[in-house]
Amino acid sequence: MKKIKLLILLICLVATAAMAQNINIVPQVLELENVEGHFVMTSKTKIVTDESNYTNAIYLQEILGTVFIEKLNIKKKGKKGLVLKLEQNLMEELGEEGYLLKIGKEAIHITAPSQAGVFYGIQSLRQMLPVNQKMKIHEFSLSAVEIKDKPRFSWRSFMLDEARYFKGMEQVKKLLDQMALLKMNVFHWHLTDDQGWRIEIKKYPELTEIGSYRSDSQIGGWDSKERSGKAHSGFYTQEQIKEIIAYATQRQITIVPEIEMPGHASAAIAAYPWLGTIGELKEVPVVFGKLPDSYDVTNPKVYEFIEDVLSEVMALFPGKTVHIGGDEVKFGAWKESEKVQEFMKKNGLGTPADLQIFFTNKVSNFIDKKEHRMMGWNEILGGNVHEWQKAEDVEVKEKLATSAIIHFWKGNLNLVKEAVINGYDIVNSHHIYTYLDYSHNYIPIEKAYAFDPIPEGLDEKFHAKVLGSGCQMWGEWIPEISDMDRMIFPRLAAYAEVGWTAVKQKNFEVFRSNLERFIKEWKKEGINCAEKFDKEDFKL
Repeated sequence: MKKIKLLILLICLVATAAMAQNINIVPQVLELENVEGHFVMTSKTKIVTDESNYTNAIYLQEILGTVFIEKLNIKKKGKKGLVLKLEQNLMEELGEEGYLLKIGKEAIHITAPSQAGVFYGIQSLRQMLPVNQKMKIHEFSLSAVEIKDKPRFSWRSFMLDEARYFKGMEQVKKLLDQMALLKMNVFHWHLTDDQGWRIEIKKYPELTEIGSYRSDSQIGGWDSKERSGKAHSGFYTQEQIKEIIAYATQRQITIVPEIEMPGHASAAIAAYPWLGTIGELKEVPVVFGKLPDSYDVTNPKVYEFIEDVLSEVMALFPGKTVHIGGDEVKFGAWKESEKVQEFMKKNGLGTPADLQIFFTNKVSNFIDKKEHRMMGWNEILGGNVHEWQKAEDVEVKEKLATSAIIHFWKGNLNLVKEAVINGYDIVNSHHIYTYLDYSHNYIPIEKAYAFDPIPEGLDEKFHAKVLGSGCQMWGEWIPEISDMDRMIFPRLAAYAEVGWTAVKQKNFEVFRSNLERFIKEWKKEGINCAEKFDKEDFKL
């Protein structure tokens, strides 16, 4: 037995990964130069940092703990080892999130103007570590290299819709981990919709007591009469949300909560029927799609409710952006309500779209006063976006507050150009490129990768108004975790590179080669990565 133990120990001590091969970082970096030499990292290598980077050092220690036999120690001073350093004078060169990564013979230096930059340098280093090891190793050799990197856009988001199907904390943390690895920095959390309310609001307990439960679910497609025969429920307490926020914050991810209004609000209306214009709902709908009722925007109590809800949301989430949805409002309920029509006449509002902007501006003003910023889907601007809308309903004279961030998802790209010219900031999530609920046949990975958030022909002086891009995992038809994973992976990596990598550095063939490592790792971790996702996979 002693001989066996000695043999195992000997194997562990001498186990050394091969020399680092090609550097296959996703998203691709801005500048990379191979230099002479290599650095041998062992379980005796020290992580060197001061207090300003201690959280990053702990995170790096955890990552390396999955690779090496022994836990690496952290110390405050030293020039050798893994050195994490903040240098504010790099801000002009690298921006808020850029970093320098230098691997030499005696040390690995990750230097950045901010903790976020150091964190992203760690992610690049992480992707150079050995994979598919059958056991933890004693040492690993990294080829010397110098990397200078920074993101193209400041907004690189992934959206998860949990209003339709609740997924739970474990799955959210799994997605946050993958976002961090890919240097994505905004988790857009769609927490309320017609089919479910997933966030505890202490002043209105029935939002979760009633609004988080539905008795059945439509399956089989938009017009299907088929039902699952299963009830569905779930919500997050504020304490659980705080835990998720802390997890995201360590990974340099800001959470942007979405609380839908004035449409897609049936779950709230079922809980408190007086919120609705029709107000006849007694339970959460079991069908998906665009439902008829919306908030009664003439009722002062509705605004009080919205302000109460948003106050709790803003107090809970440390980020300064709140998404209020605003998409796909069915105007029929407002048009058929004598009360609403009288209100519109009294306030000089010519169309239902004007009424929506009037409502949205009141919400925006409240959010502004709380030193936050409102964001909404591009319907909040008015204009003809949907084929089912009547042109006379969407003509507008009202002007949306320019403090709003416009989340473009549908319509002519000229809407983006008009919005930035009129002073709005934009996040571009054009659905034909970025909706993860669309099949891999419709959006193969080549198409996802080719997406450019800056519309062709947009004057360069307006480019800075495009904050970045987002990809969206809508949940109507993904009841199971495996369904969700199959739609997200591996396309998430393509959207990460869209958001981070400079246009001049983008190369699909290089990206596709680099992706193989991720696919192997995802499968190893039990993530149900799609088997067919390339354009070639769908040729007849």
